[in-house]
Amino acid sequence: MVDDRQGNSGGRPPRRPAGAGASGRDRRGANAPQRSGPGRARLAQPEHSPNGDDSTHRPAAPTIPASIEAKQLSPEIRGELTTLDKSTADTVARHLVAAGELLDEDPQAALEHAQAARARSGRIAAVREAVGIAAYQCGDWAQALSEFRAARRMGSKSQLLPLIADCERGVGRPERAIELARSPEAAQLTGDDADELRIVSAGARADLGQLEQALAVLSSPQPDPTRTGSTAARLFYAYAETLLALDRGDDALQWFIHAAAADIDGVTDAEDRVSELA
Repeated sequence: MVDDRQGNSGGRPPRRPAGAGASGRDRRGANAPQRSGPGRARLAQPEHSPNGDDSTHRPAAPTIPASIEAKQLSPEIRGELTTLDKSTADTVARHLVAAGELLDEDPQAALEHAQAARARSGRIAAVREAVGIAAYQCGDWAQALSEFRAARRMGSKSQLLPLIADCERGVGRPERAIELARSPEAAQLTGDDADELRIVSAGARADLGQLEQALAVLSSPQPDPTRTGSTAARLFYAYAETLLALDRGDDALQWFIHAAAADIDGVTDAEDRVSELA
């Protein structure tokens, strides 16, 4: 099986929660859509949510750092919160911002903030997406899959197919991940989204021991070694790992070198792999 060591989540596509706000969008290791130390305490009991959530049955929510303000959330996402009363919308926005800031350093704390937002606004796509991203970062593929599906039903504007496919792989259904990668929706993807799905599809093929098919997925089209950025680095890394698994060590080394050169954000351990193989 291909060794998925390129990121926090085993080569899975980086994304960032919808609540990431002005500090950034794409998380490293969804995968981007980054992340600081949480506080823990009970918040004051919020008003009854107009979305129909019963606040009297909510668990204690994590404390939101005083430095976090609702206005830090992206205007697009704040717009989705206009169905809530102002007080609830403000609390939800601040939980989403906190989730985005904590995602890299403490993904479990990020998940708690995202879940606190969901408890107050469970019928908003961006909120469900944020829970999905945090659960994904924690490696809770089943919860992430459920949340991404819910976000799609609610009209999420994000491209979630690579994440959904990877969650299918994570819960032990690589065949389903491959099926999604061959769907009409997948055929419409372009750029980094298409490459993210190629990485997932190749990983699913490798899970099934289909290394030649994995290589075919990654080499159609042939990766461009002049590209840079997180997605390119991870694509090159996956290509290198597949070559290595097929006993093509010299070719693998060259693509690990390309991955290291492309990895300007440090999302892979390509430099270490080069040192191992050189």
